[in-house]
Amino acid sequence: MTRTGKDYLQALRDGREIWLDGERVEDLTTHPAFRRSVRSIADLYDMTHEPLHSEALTVALQGFDEPVSRAYQIPLTRDELRAKGKAFKQWSEASFGFLGRSPDYMASAVAGFAAAPGILEGASFDGSANMLAHWRRMAEGDLYQAHTLVNPQIDRTKAPSEQEEDDLYLRVVQERDGGIVVRGAKMIGTAAALGDEIFVGVTQRMAPSEADYALSFSVPVSSPGVRFISRASYEAKAGSVFDYPLSSRFDENDALVVYDNVFVPWERVFAYRDPEVCHHQFWKTPAFLSFIHHGATRFWTKLEFLTGIAILIARANNTYDLPPVRMQIGKLMAWLNTAKALVVAMEENCEPVPDGEGVMPNREIAHAQLAIGPELYPKVLNEIKLLAGGGLIQLPSSYRDLLQPEVAGLLGKYVRSPGHDSERRIKLFKLAWDALGSEFAGRHDQYERFYHGSPHVYLPAIVRESDTEACAALAGKCLDGYDLVER
Repeated sequence: MTRTGKDYLQALRDGREIWLDGERVEDLTTHPAFRRSVRSIADLYDMTHEPLHSEALTVALQGFDEPVSRAYQIPLTRDELRAKGKAFKQWSEASFGFLGRSPDYMASAVAGFAAAPGILEGASFDGSANMLAHWRRMAEGDLYQAHTLVNPQIDRTKAPSEQEEDDLYLRVVQERDGGIVVRGAKMIGTAAALGDEIFVGVTQRMAPSEADYALSFSVPVSSPGVRFISRASYEAKAGSVFDYPLSSRFDENDALVVYDNVFVPWERVFAYRDPEVCHHQFWKTPAFLSFIHHGATRFWTKLEFLTGIAILIARANNTYDLPPVRMQIGKLMAWLNTAKALVVAMEENCEPVPDGEGVMPNREIAHAQLAIGPELYPKVLNEIKLLAGGGLIQLPSSYRDLLQPEVAGLLGKYVRSPGHDSERRIKLFKLAWDALGSEFAGRHDQYERFYHGSPHVYLPAIVRESDTEACAALAGKCLDGYDLVER
């Protein structure tokens, strides 16, 4: 059966090495930089046990004794893919789209690897059986698979082996009878410190000479030598949930993850010293498309939430029925429904998994979302900021001002609008500021722009994965239909 929130919180007390503000974090469940956010993740696990949600979030799979998280399901039909999307939607609504790396994100990729395990059969190492065993173990334990894929930004003009030091990028440094030893670092470990295991891999193509860096494996986050150096915590800076309702509860944190002579047993290795297999692991299985399916569903949910904020702000300002404001709301609704349509289309037009099992989201439509999402998000934020105006800035410093009679009286007189007393209006605009203008909001703006990579990576990928010849043929058909002499 799926784990409970209590099970998840207990698993976090395993001695993992997390550094923040020059100190080691002893217990994520009580530390002011993590406690509310891990509680939000625990609430997701508890949802799988609630009658209202359990049917959508869990599924009985052949060969498993008990239902598992639907995120780990390998969808065999279009209906099963849609059901998986529905599960993504329910969990994303619980965080209003602000938990981008919730447990179902990487779980869907693990299912994608398991749908085409033959891709991991390399010339000198076969990781296919290891991956299938890993998928089963993660699904049965309902474990939170985190991941790190991106190399540090040292010198991007040089290959991994050409860096100033040979372990700036993670590589194998030793073989043992029972496994390998790795050393190096990976960046942007979003929510990595909050998981049970951490998947390490590469997505870019590498030359055969870079074999030492071409690795794929998973280890517990508490493995000796795994160290997390966290960015500043927005949750820790949030004075209260009333003042910072999003950053206080949904700050999944990002960390530099250092692997300092970490031992990896052979059974946890999926690709070994094989650049081609490492590259194909994401691009020739449904794994990356599963990332997009989840991310696109979450993005659709996030735009629903932000559009809802815009509507509430317009109503609070008593401008909702003004034609220019209706135009702004209409623009937001159009962008929202564009995001929704991409999800529906990639599910409806799903494709069989090449050389594997089941179905996967439509490749062309899924890759189109990589460009649409980063372009839409800043536009959505800007439109809502225009609607909100100075109300986003002229807010009391803290909820405590509402509890102080003298100040509360002044706020009650001057910070209100038709149908909104001071407390209700301040509460709304505090939420809007946390979504639009706070440091947490700034991180999400940057985050959505690079959610699935940089433009120089995903835009050429759209060309690679699309039927460009069909477009050229249609234009060519028009050209062939006339010439210098009119027919």
